Amino acid sequence: MPNTSHRPFPLPKGPWMMAQTWNDVLFAHWPAEPELIREKIPAALELETFNGKAWIGILPFLLTNLRPRFLPPLPFFSRFPELNVRTYVTYRGIPGVYFFSLDAASRFAVLGARTFFRLPYYHAGMDFVHEGSRVRFSSRRPDGKAAFSVRYGAMSNSFTARKGTIEYWLTERYRLYTLQNSRIYYADIHHPQWRLQQAEADFSQNNAASASGLTLADTAPLLHYAKRQHVVCWPLRRVR
Repeated sequence: MPNTSHRPFPLPKGPWMMAQTWNDVLFAHWPAEPELIREKIPAALELETFNGKAWIGILPFLLTNLRPRFLPPLPFFSRFPELNVRTYVTYRGIPGVYFFSLDAASRFAVLGARTFFRLPYYHAGMDFVHEGSRVRFSSRRPDGKAAFSVRYGAMSNSFTARKGTIEYWLTERYRLYTLQNSRIYYADIHHPQWRLQQAEADFSQNNAASASGLTLADTAPLLHYAKRQHVVCWPLRRVR
């Protein structure tokens, strides 16, 4: 039985369907006035705030070891960079993530996620390069939208976030919500608690949020880095 004490709610029933690993994750977060985000998410979801602020997260990372349950990673399809733009919501008291967009360098992953998880995935040209202890990441969709480029890395020892802190609130999320045809769907995930590090990042392009009609605050983002996280995912379910 996996350790679940760090989760804000119990594991879902039934077997997980898919596993993957997230590598060199940058958590970049900007505060936002709640009324500016509220109109961008489905009415059935409740926007979550921390100390009166909503938060927009942008997460670049390298996804590896993508595989269905009982099968090995699929050659040529199991490794690709990804970029997420998200905020934080609850539904009937269960906290989760709402994605404004998810960009990936794999057309196969985009098609699969749109089909099986009803998520707003987009194909993008991406570069993910290690430069010593730093990562250089860039992404741009074929239409030129959502251009994003950053160089980032860790700058502290690792730690686990305590419940009640903003680090825990932003990162320990185990459910995603999505909307299709006015119906709310959700999918659960599980992983060990994040081992976070303070991070630094140099953004040379940052239009990922504006492509979804969002405006980032003109303030320095809250930055965290995680070297690696192993994740399992459950099937998408419709809210009853």
